[in-house]
Amino acid sequence: MIDKINSQSNIQSMLQTLRSYQSQAAGGMDDDGNKVGGLQGLSGSQSTHGPSGFGDLVRQTVEKVNTAQMDATKIAASYERGDGVPLTDVVLSMQKSSLSFEATLQVRNKVLKAYEDILNMPV
Repeated sequence: MIDKINSQSNIQSMLQTLRSYQSQAAGGMDDDGNKVGGLQGLSGSQSTHGPSGFGDLVRQTVEKVNTAQMDATKIAASYERGDGVPLTDVVLSMQKSSLSFEATLQVRNKVLKAYEDILNMPV
């Protein structure tokens, strides 16, 4: 089974499929040579300062989650030292960091499941 998945022809086929999807998302041509519209950002326009690819988007998201967790830890430490931080701020920051981590974890699980489904597709 592993040999079938890791064969050079299967890998090349998957790479070609991923490249075609990438060009479609970027506003390229589909397999029939027809122009397809690119996917726009959430604001409706593409940003030149945003991530240049899926990997960059994932990296930025993980960095934001990490920053939220570090901020929550700092706020909790300030509260424990008695620096005048309200308990509500501590609880809110911890809940925000927990929620962002859980959401990122769920997205990761969905992406891995989709990747496994693609690997198990008959060619």
